[in-house]
Amino acid sequence: MRAVRSAVPVALLVAACVAVAGCSGAGRPLLAPGGAGVADLNTHPRGAVRDGGELRWPLDSLPANLNVNQVDGATADGARVVGALLPRLFRAEEDGRLVRDPDFLSSADVTSTAPQEITYRINSRAVWSNGQPITWRDFESQWKALDGRDPAYRVASTTGYSDIASVRAGQDNQQVVVTFTRPFAEWRSLFSPLYPISTNSDPVEFNTGWVRAAPTTAGPFGVDSLDPVRGTVTLGRGKRWWGTPAKLDRIVFQVVDRAARPDALADGRLDFYPIGSDPDLLRRAQTIPGVAVRQSPERTYNQLTFNGAAGAILSDAGLRRAVAHGIDRLDLTRRMIGAITPDVVVLGNNLYAYGSRDYRDHSDLLRYDPGEAERELDGLGWTRASDGAVRTRGGIPLRLRLVEPRPNPVGERIDRVLVDQLARIGVQVVVQPVPLAGATAAYRRGDFDLAGFAWQNSATPFSGSVALYAEPEGADPGQNYGRIHDPAIDALFAKGLRELDDTKRAEIGNRIDRLTWQEVHHLPLYPATGAYAVRSTLANFGAPGFADIDYVDAGYLR
Repeated sequence: MRAVRSAVPVALLVAACVAVAGCSGAGRPLLAPGGAGVADLNTHPRGAVRDGGELRWPLDSLPANLNVNQVDGATADGARVVGALLPRLFRAEEDGRLVRDPDFLSSADVTSTAPQEITYRINSRAVWSNGQPITWRDFESQWKALDGRDPAYRVASTTGYSDIASVRAGQDNQQVVVTFTRPFAEWRSLFSPLYPISTNSDPVEFNTGWVRAAPTTAGPFGVDSLDPVRGTVTLGRGKRWWGTPAKLDRIVFQVVDRAARPDALADGRLDFYPIGSDPDLLRRAQTIPGVAVRQSPERTYNQLTFNGAAGAILSDAGLRRAVAHGIDRLDLTRRMIGAITPDVVVLGNNLYAYGSRDYRDHSDLLRYDPGEAERELDGLGWTRASDGAVRTRGGIPLRLRLVEPRPNPVGERIDRVLVDQLARIGVQVVVQPVPLAGATAAYRRGDFDLAGFAWQNSATPFSGSVALYAEPEGADPGQNYGRIHDPAIDALFAKGLRELDDTKRAEIGNRIDRLTWQEVHHLPLYPATGAYAVRSTLANFGAPGFADIDYVDAGYLR
């Protein structure tokens, strides 16, 4: 159940990923902040990596749309596929910093501060797969598609783009001058990935042209085939790629159930898989010859979303708070990973990743306190009968629907713990199974009271968080699935997006985080550490931590 959020937030349900042991640095608490910012990739120089080979990569489901800027395409699995296909102007290093990618940009500079103006110089060799050069017009069309002015474009986020006043050519067609109406601090998050003008100039093409297709690409790989029946997307080397050639011949993304992945790795049908919080996946990985367990703390965290929409039972913030007080996050974390690592950690921040420099723990605002939960429920009129059964108010039982995507063994284990914990304070939780591929649609419809999945922070966590708290527009919640909106949070985001000082912006971000805990927007559970079972001969690939995936240098040792 994983969802991703980035400069353009990306959301998808994948199993909750958490820490595991048995990785590099045995005996070290894997969730220790000191481990963040150090990738575990079996790093080797390109000369030690052979040319050719195939990387077989497991997915939970095929991306519904390979346009990750479109709301249905904003998925983690989609982002992994698209990362090999399209320009990303800045890439995240393992310490989380964004650096310019010279394959796409020769330069990118702030050339004015009043008004803010960014001048990009596109690599003169950069072309789309149809042979057309990448120009300023591709930037312009993406701005116009994502600025929120045309509702025909069903966008995942307008953050940053809505602050742009103009995009124009500079000295030539490959110099781009972007002028903002007001300062936008995390401008490096924009135009990544960059889609061609053919996609962004037409809302129909924007919304549907990348459904099960990638018509025009510009990366080290291109799409050779997409087979919905077999559940595969096969990438081959990009035929017009101008940069350093990829070492791999192919990347084959394929849908594989999690429980089946160890067998698939053992018999050569996969080359790695995420371990997450499943001790069985760890144990199996440790028994497969030629497989290493690699680990680096990453930005993903598990959380529980509350549906606070008007008319929903949890629209009452007091009830949300009482329910949160009844959830023992430390107990849940120990149950999930206590057999794997004794040094479990619960999460204390929604905006900043555990182990990052701006992380501050605000979990004291929603501490586990079942006595307080009982008092709050009593005060709200939800009373227990003498037999201690489910609480009622006006004859209506306090019953909450918990959406459970299946198949997902880890999510099911988390849900069983939540059902048990909330029953102790008189709250009945009814598990509502939905197919894994249909869970996002259920969230968007608001067809739940509670929903457990994960969010992933980005290298620009402030701007990347805006869509999670933005006011829903009509029936479309965007990525604010719980439909809980606070104008005070909007105001702080608006202030922080214009704050160019990183330290001051982080201070504003932590003020926002405190408000999210107070309103019980969602309840963070515990952070993922990013542990993977990886074929030991696979170099420059494994647990990237805070870094972006390197699709060019990954390959097999000679």
